[in-house]
Amino acid sequence: MPSVLVLNGPNLNLLGSREPAVYGSESLADVERICQDAAQRFGLRAACRQSNHEGVLIDWIHEAGRLCAQGEAIGVVLNAGALTHTSIALHDAIRGTALPVIEYHISNVHAREAFRHHSWVSPVARAVMAGLGVQGYGLAIAALAQLAGVAAQEGKSPGINGK
Repeated sequence: MPSVLVLNGPNLNLLGSREPAVYGSESLADVERICQDAAQRFGLRAACRQSNHEGVLIDWIHEAGRLCAQGEAIGVVLNAGALTHTSIALHDAIRGTALPVIEYHISNVHAREAFRHHSWVSPVARAVMAGLGVQGYGLAIAALAQLAGVAAQEGKSPGINGK
């Protein structure tokens, strides 16, 4: 079964307790359930990972590039957190692997502080999604599946929570 990798960066392990007015009350475990459910609707497996370390995320991007080249994965949903705005290394890793990436942000980063308005990931991402809360991870997986030409399985809607 092909996979979609869902990579979460710094501080996303704090979901549910970190600034609930911005990020909501759902936990990272809730995000992982949303991702598993969304992937299953396309006959995919979601491999969800989180790290507070840039180098670990880069290693996972390299791994995802190899998996995509081997036909074992369709791409990555990446919420790089604050590294989005600072990491040229993430940009270079994505570009170097030619990896299909959907850049995702739980909050609308463009309605927040000015330093969050620039992304080093966006220029090498296939698409950018923001502001849909944790439920948007399911939509990002559906978008990645569509870009990869993977159709929803019969009787399973690709929408949020199967709706």
